[in-house]
Amino acid sequence: MRLLAILFLSVCTAAVGKDMSSGSTTKKSSAKAGAIPDAQFVTKAAQGNLAEVALGKLAAEKGQSDDVKKFGQKMVDDHSKAEQDLEGVASKNNWNVPKDVSAAQKAEQQRLEKLSGAAFDRASVQMMVKDHTKDVAEFKKEAASTSANSDLKDFATRSYPTLEDHLTQIKAIHDSMNNPQRTVGPQRSRTRRTPRDKQAAGLDFI
Repeated sequence: MRLLAILFLSVCTAAVGKDMSSGSTTKKSSAKAGAIPDAQFVTKAAQGNLAEVALGKLAAEKGQSDDVKKFGQKMVDDHSKAEQDLEGVASKNNWNVPKDVSAAQKAEQQRLEKLSGAAFDRASVQMMVKDHTKDVAEFKKEAASTSANSDLKDFATRSYPTLEDHLTQIKAIHDSMNNPQRTVGPQRSRTRRTPRDKQAAGLDFI
């Protein structure tokens, strides 16, 4: 009977120890999980900067429209600065910063490299509109987050106005490319005058 009591006590002790260990692991996992959103934001932001710089270089070199070329150079300048800013934040917080774009972003770049002229302009502008619409939403969310790392939140707050300005500019370029060009000033009537009309108007004709 005593042997059974000792055996039962041993099993209970082991079970309690296992539960405590499991609870500790859960807490560690939860703490680690809390840092994942920030690390993921760093990765996405870095790859976004790299992609916009690469796309900007393509636009500056291959763009047919002056607007596309100028906007492309702006992408190179602004997103290079943003990447340097992000690397400083990441280094301070021991986050790894990717040095290359994602596979999907690489595929998009390769598709654009095969295009030229007006087709390139349209495709690149559409891609920039799509990317910046997503970026503005993500950075705005990060800047307003109450759980984000303070350094990363400050970075998002600094970067958001520039991204929003980019989106405004590229949407304007997109609209001008897709809307028919309007003639400035009153349009001349294309109605052809008959000889009788010209006589009535007092015009000479042969």
